[in-house]
Amino acid sequence: MAALGSPLRTWRGLLRELRYLNAATGRPYRHTAAYGYLVKAFRAHRVTSEKLCRARHELHFQAATYLCLLRSTREHVALHQEFHGKGERSVEESAGLVGLKLPQQPGGKGWEP
Repeated sequence: MAALGSPLRTWRGLLRELRYLNAATGRPYRHTAAYGYLVKAFRAHRVTSEKLCRARHELHFQAATYLCLLRSTREHVALHQEFHGKGERSVEESAGLVGLKLPQQPGGKGWEP
């Protein structure tokens, strides 16, 4: 992972991925345990005027890594659904995929005069 970017950008990315995950269920993402945990963690590790949090960069790195995992998983599922095979294909279907036609027998298979 090259540069982390800003923590706000990572936070927004995490929220976007939570919205994608909860779009199928129809529940708001703010009522999930993951959202509550992220809010609690980001608030506990923010920099205040009294102290500089040593673990701030560690939290940001973990959040960016988790964001990468969520995004990659979502993209993997989308690619899998688009290009997933349909199982065993017949010879006719396979020939049709590459633009070929099979020769036709006059009476069909096992034709006898």
